[in-house]
Amino acid sequence: MARNIRYARGSRKKRPEGAWSAGCACDILSAFENHGDYPLHRDLTLNGAPNPRRRAAPLSRNFYDHPATLVAREMLGMRLVRMRDGVRLSGLIVETEAYLGEEDLGCHAKAGRTPRTSILYGPPGHAYVYFTYGMHWLLNAVTGPSGFPAAVLIRAIHPVEGIERMASRRAGRGYDGPAKLTQAMEIGRAENGLDLTRKASRIWIEPGLRIEDRRVTTGPRVGLDNVPEPWKSKPWRFLAQSRLKP
Repeated sequence: MARNIRYARGSRKKRPEGAWSAGCACDILSAFENHGDYPLHRDLTLNGAPNPRRRAAPLSRNFYDHPATLVAREMLGMRLVRMRDGVRLSGLIVETEAYLGEEDLGCHAKAGRTPRTSILYGPPGHAYVYFTYGMHWLLNAVTGPSGFPAAVLIRAIHPVEGIERMASRRAGRGYDGPAKLTQAMEIGRAENGLDLTRKASRIWIEPGLRIEDRRVTTGPRVGLDNVPEPWKSKPWRFLAQSRLKP
């Protein structure tokens, strides 16, 4: 089982000890490569370094055709890929959140099917990109089964490819937030509804690192202060640890 995050009073949104953050001195990729608990998918590295020449197929629709809580956990360590002007931008997914059905009062589907939320109802494996706070785009992956509204919000990545281009769009400010990664990877309205299982969409998720449960922390989702319980405190936020401990 993944470890549950324990927060001090008044600091629910603070990242737990050992969680990934943009300013962490530990390079998460190097740490994973040098630790026996993290077998690398062969497409990811070459002699211990990122291998952009090896190309993995996108994750199949079957990967997404499961409850959002399961997909959110399994998505940690996978590689989000975005093609822009012939340049591959990619990063390891290190933080996710699950949103699960109309009964989940933290989910957009709480109001039922609308023109905005219709994508959430499937089929699984499509991008749900929405605009928030009048300035940010957030990327989600729709999960199955079709007809049941659910998705996984991708909250943070660790950059692997196209780092210079992504860094220029972020002015060196990191990728530890859902709006930060979409800005870095140039994801917006045009990507809403695209099929994440096809490279023709120019955005997909492919295999990356396998992360053991003991290297994962869980806790409440961010930004649900006005959502009633039990949905406010559901431990449906998943984070990959960067500081490896025995």
